[in-house]
Amino acid sequence: MQFTKLQGLGNDFVMVDAIGKDRDWSRMAKSICQPHFGVGADGLLILLNSEIADFRMRVFNPDGSEAEACGNGLRCFTRYLVVKGLVHGDNYAIETMAGVRDARLIQDGTRSLIQVGMGKPEFNPKNIPVAVEAGKGKLFDIMTGDYPLEMAGKKLLLNFISMGNPHAVCFIDEPVADFALKNIGPSVEKYKLFPHGVNFEVARVLSRNRIEMRVWERGAGETLACGSGACAVAIAAQLHGLCDPKVEILLSGGMAEVKWNKKEEAFLTGPAEMVFTGEWPE
Repeated sequence: MQFTKLQGLGNDFVMVDAIGKDRDWSRMAKSICQPHFGVGADGLLILLNSEIADFRMRVFNPDGSEAEACGNGLRCFTRYLVVKGLVHGDNYAIETMAGVRDARLIQDGTRSLIQVGMGKPEFNPKNIPVAVEAGKGKLFDIMTGDYPLEMAGKKLLLNFISMGNPHAVCFIDEPVADFALKNIGPSVEKYKLFPHGVNFEVARVLSRNRIEMRVWERGAGETLACGSGACAVAIAAQLHGLCDPKVEILLSGGMAEVKWNKKEEAFLTGPAEMVFTGEWPE
């Protein structure tokens, strides 16, 4: 089976054109995403035909679970379509589990960037989902966040947001590089508050237009970047009054830009590149 390796800010994916093919994609993701015994990737992208958009994208995590949304995966998927000549013009529509998402090719000087619509954020606990009730007393309000949770002896103040997939954002004062993400991330991901698991982000606000973050992704572990996570961080920061509607998110793999005006959907912009192609033995 032919595949293509792509990356967006170090968030890497194996892409398979699955039109006319039928496989156990969950099982394949577990094998092909392994860093030493497979190709190595943060996820498997599956290209399919769509009746409501230009193409349909499915995303599988390294543990075989299917993700509802993936911002960097969507940008990599779009780059593949452009390079392969499967779409024309600068604007495209891609069907995902979270709905149809718009993608746009942007030329920024010598750089070719991909901007994708990430949909409107969801704050209703039942729809994230998270097992808390909104507006119960003064302790916690879902719109302003800061739900207290102690994990591994560390007090976390969490903000819950869905970008089509669930996120828990924690703002900290220390550099994100110093946070014990590998120790705390797995426990937060599978904590009882989150019936479907959660993507966990730690973030530090550097200025009104720049935030640094690290992410522990559900089903994948720590990754160099997470597009939906970057959007969740930017939205939570804006709700707290900590940043402007357009903000740069500094991830381990590089910089992405998020725009959100509190009314429309969030937009994620950043690079996405093809790395190599190969053949996976079936």
